[in-house]
Amino acid sequence: MKPTIAQFLNIKDFPFTIKDKDGIQIYYECSDGYWIKREYISNGKEIYCENSHGYWTKREFDLNKNMIYFEDSNGAIYDNRPKPVVEMTLQEIADKLGMDVKSIRIKE
Repeated sequence: MKPTIAQFLNIKDFPFTIKDKDGIQIYYECSDGYWIKREYISNGKEIYCENSHGYWTKREFDLNKNMIYFEDSNGAIYDNRPKPVVEMTLQEIADKLGMDVKSIRIKE
């Protein structure tokens, strides 16, 4: 197992923390070796978090800072990202289905 950041740096004063240029804590470590690291986007929203037990989360936000996607290592997923609108002609649909366009009917 590779050493933690504090172990690598031979840190003895805990808790050990690292902050980004904006003063936001991006790494935290206890004397028992437990650590947690975080990543943020420019508006301060957390987009990634991981800890020494293997648990992680990922998030995405829209331009209005609303969370539109969440996933974690336990399998939880929330996905409210905009879905693309697909525009196709009836002939393109028939071609994808390998059918003659005359054999396709569109129901209301």
